[in-house]
Amino acid sequence: MFKGSLPALVTPFNNGEVDTDALKHLVEWHIAEGSHGFVPVGTTGESPTLSHEEHRQVVEIVVKTSAGRVPVIAGAGSNSTSESISLVNHAKAVGADAALVVTPYYNKPTQRGLLAHFTAVNDCGLPIIIYNIPGRSIVDMTPETMGELAKLENIIGVKDATGDVVRVSHQRVSCGADFIQLSGEDASALGFNIHGGVGCISVTANVAPKLVSQFQTATLSGNWTEALALQDRLLPLHTAIFVEPGLVGAKYALSLLGKCSPEVRSPLTGLLDETKRQIEDAMRAVGVLG
Repeated sequence: MFKGSLPALVTPFNNGEVDTDALKHLVEWHIAEGSHGFVPVGTTGESPTLSHEEHRQVVEIVVKTSAGRVPVIAGAGSNSTSESISLVNHAKAVGADAALVVTPYYNKPTQRGLLAHFTAVNDCGLPIIIYNIPGRSIVDMTPETMGELAKLENIIGVKDATGDVVRVSHQRVSCGADFIQLSGEDASALGFNIHGGVGCISVTANVAPKLVSQFQTATLSGNWTEALALQDRLLPLHTAIFVEPGLVGAKYALSLLGKCSPEVRSPLTGLLDETKRQIEDAMRAVGVLG
């Protein structure tokens, strides 16, 4: 159910408010382009600067608009266990298929703390995807800790943004071959899937949903020649989008496609002109612009 190209959806804004119409249109466009599911209100969805009310609103809109056609993994992470539980319970109540829960950031829990946090979230009764991104959260969940959590009923997978594709193999050993492993990095998704991953929670898929979907489908069907050709084609876009924070690059690219405003919330800022040119050039090279 949770595999393939899963866009980490941006949250469109219009004059400082969530642009609900643009969000609905994005969902419909992605489904038409072949995206395999959605991950709203992750970091790419600007969850750090959304109010709790906006966070819940975005999840509800994506669940309602997708209407069961593809699965929705709702962002529900926090460095507060009680807050994570509240967000997971809301996602469950409105019909999300799973929740993405990041390792608690800034307060740096031990591995015992991670076990306690995710065990508490497990008890909400909604499938949980662990989000392991030590570059941002500082704490790194070890494969051994993940293996312990994988024994729980509702801990079903991981979004791995460690950048270490060999970690996938270690986690297959510790968590079992059926544990869902999703890449959190577009550029390394090819190697990730070769090691046993089954998809990517993708930023680039915001901009090139059809190509990223085709790429993931090729890897999952074992068509590595086609997958490698698509990887070569997409790499300039992966690179350009992340010259500055990826969600800012994705929103600017989407604005060129007429899908939403490039507006982001402070402390993020608009792109430098040179970055804009790089993104435009990459979009043309990939074939998604002009």
